Amino acid sequence: MSKLVPPHGSKELKILALEGDALKIEKKKSNSLTQVACSSREFGDVIMFGIGGFTPLDGFMNKADWLSVCKNMTLENGTFWPIPITLSTDDESIQVGQEVAIVYEKTDEIIATILISEKYTIDKELECTEVFKTNDTEHPGVAIVMTQGKYNLAGSVKVFSDGGFPQQYGELYMTPSQTRTYFDEKGWSSIAAFQTRNPMHRSHEYLAKIAIEICDGVMIHSTLGELKPGDIPAEVRSEAISTLIENYFVNNTVLQSGYPLDMRYAGPREALLHALFRQNYGCSHLIVGRDHAGVGDYYGPFDAHNIFDDIGNDLVTKPLKIDWTFWCNKCAGMSSMKTCPHSHEDRLLLSGSKLRHLLSENEEVPENFSRPEVLEILQKYYAGIKDTDKVKVELKGHSAK
Repeated sequence: MSKLVPPHGSKELKILALEGDALKIEKKKSNSLTQVACSSREFGDVIMFGIGGFTPLDGFMNKADWLSVCKNMTLENGTFWPIPITLSTDDESIQVGQEVAIVYEKTDEIIATILISEKYTIDKELECTEVFKTNDTEHPGVAIVMTQGKYNLAGSVKVFSDGGFPQQYGELYMTPSQTRTYFDEKGWSSIAAFQTRNPMHRSHEYLAKIAIEICDGVMIHSTLGELKPGDIPAEVRSEAISTLIENYFVNNTVLQSGYPLDMRYAGPREALLHALFRQNYGCSHLIVGRDHAGVGDYYGPFDAHNIFDDIGNDLVTKPLKIDWTFWCNKCAGMSSMKTCPHSHEDRLLLSGSKLRHLLSENEEVPENFSRPEVLEILQKYYAGIKDTDKVKVELKGHSAK
């Protein structure tokens, strides 16, 4: 019998992907249905429905659930859920009771069908204020909500696409069923998830190793969805993380895998969502460091720590709250605000954005910022970008002549 945490709000995963004859029938039927285009964010949500990552949801939220999630962080029935999961459209013709096909806007692939139970409008500013704590359209999450369609479509979803993630990422891409099987086979019962959209520098490595000291293992869980401009592609990130694991972690203490969502950059609320769906993946803990899932200066550095105190026991998966970490020259190693007594001048503060800046500007990266094997992979990637940009400039100049 599995010793893993149960799925969120359910005894078993709610997997909405069809198989076999049911899949063939639904696919054939979908070709004749009215189509609704979905964004990259909604595409990731559909794939999560399919693999059970959004257990216990059975589709996109209705207005009562949307409002309750915005204001109370629960579905209308009281089940904890911190961020709205919605599908939008501007199509005036779609009616309640109609079944429509969901098409990914970037590929024109039909990925699912939805039986419309409700079509409704929302107060977009309310959603942004409650979820993102801002209405500033410079915030990437706010910008997406404010530009989405006029109507939200609620209803149960049948999924028949894997989004191409297994083909593109191979064994890196794992479903909740697969990670749970992996953990059971290893005999792990306590697993900490480490959320990342970046390659891991020394501070990230330190956080993961703290978790390994108190858990059976760590799952380094990378987003494979769409990123912000300037972020490092998943393939490069994965190679860098694999090298780090191979050279600096004890064998059989770390699993690297990926999941299909885009980041929402909702800070504290997204930290809660990260813990929730990691529970579905079988993780008992989520590592929560400084400015988890934040962007810019919209959130305080430890707002994501504090929000877990506000929800009580609504989540089985618990946070591992870790203070600001850094390299301290006087400590001669990695440390944190809780363990290092020395001054700011003695500390090398580490961040993914700082590392990306140094690499993109071809500036020297401090010795204790990143492992040399990781740095070599990232420098090669940035050198390739510069070579590509150089070719583009040369071609542009040639065509101008």
